[in-house]
Formats: sequence, C-alpha cells, structure tokens
Amino acid sequence: MTSQAADGPEQVTATRRSKLTPQREQEFFDAVLEQIRECGYEAVTMEGVAASTRCSKSTLYRQWKTKPQFVVAALRSRRTARLAGIDTGSLADDLREAGRCAGRWSMTDTQLLQALGHAVHGDEELARALREALIDPEIEALREILRRGVERGEIPADHPALEYIPAQMFGVVRARPVVDGEYADPCYLVRFVEAAVLPALGLGPPQGPDSP
Repeated sequence: MTSQAADGPEQVTATRRSKLTPQREQEFFDAVLEQIRECGYEAVTMEGVAASTRCSKSTLYRQWKTKPQFVVAALRSRRTARLAGIDTGSLADDLREAGRCAGRWSMTDTQLLQALGHAVHGDEELARALREALIDPEIEALREILRRGVERGEIPADHPALEYIPAQMFGVVRARPVVDGEYADPCYLVRFVEAAVLPALGLGPPQGPDSP
C-alpha cells in the first residue's frame, strides 16, 4: 500500500472526528448572529459565514449539517441570564438596575428578534431556541427580583401588578423601536421604571427624568 493510500482514509477519519475549540466555535456563532442582524435570516448562508470566518464551508456543514441547526446552536450558546446577578437589597433599585442592563443590549437583541421574526414562524426548534436564548432567562431573572422583594416585605405577595412587570419591561424594549423609531437605551428604561413600573407596584412616585 502506498503512503498516499494509507494516509487518505485515516486523514479523512481524523478530519471528521476533529473538534472545534470553544473559542473557534464561538467565532462561528458570533459571525452568523451578526450576519442575521445585518442582512436578515433568509440572506445568510453557510458559505457567507465560512468566508467571513476564513474557514471552509465543509467545516460548518460537517459540524451543524444545515443553516437552521447552525443558527439554533448559535442562539443556545447565548443562553445566559444577564439580569441574574442583580441584587442591591432594594426592589426599586433592582428594577432600576435591570432597566440599565436591559438597555445596554436592547439594540442587538431587538435586531436579532426582528431579523428572525419571519423564520421562527415556520421552524418550531428555531422559535424555541430564540425564546430560550433571549426571552426566558431574562423573564425568570425579573421574576426572581420580584420574589426577593416579596420576601423582604417590600411588596405583598398578592399585589395585582406583580405578574405583569416582566411583560411590561420586556415589552417596552421590543416596542420602542416600533413606536418611537429608537431603541430603548439605559436612560430611557430607567425613566420608564421610575414613571411606570415603580408606581404600579406602589413603591412611590417617579423620581424625575434625570434620575441615575
């Protein structure tokens, strides 16, 4: 058997079994999500992502098989509760900080939700991954903030506004680009918390538009 013949099958097998480093995999995930934001889901191709990340398209196809599977994996790689670390000891201050944090990523998340809006209607797995990545963790973190407020005695457990606060805060982030043509930045969201969320919970009047 020649050296070329001997090396061929082993080389192919080794290539197929090779694994991407977590850093390289995240590069692919970041690239596909960024292209979706910029161009829309339908316009993104495996070939385009391969070109932008300087890899062969066979690498992407071997790892994820199809574009929907690739995008689902990319979304799930972002499944973190970015509001989970908020705990100031005060419900009002926790909600203000949640507004600041949400404002920092509202543009990128809203762009992604808008870009995937049509595609998720025909793909249940993609819709589930989108919700798991961008919606469920933040809603649960907000509910935890409210639970701590109840445990500290700042608000009664049966307050009628409690169940609506996560939808209220999440909704304004998504709605402002449609209503005002602008993203909900940190200053806007803190003002919203003070003018609408805190009064709804009976935590006092708004502190004014220039509150930190």
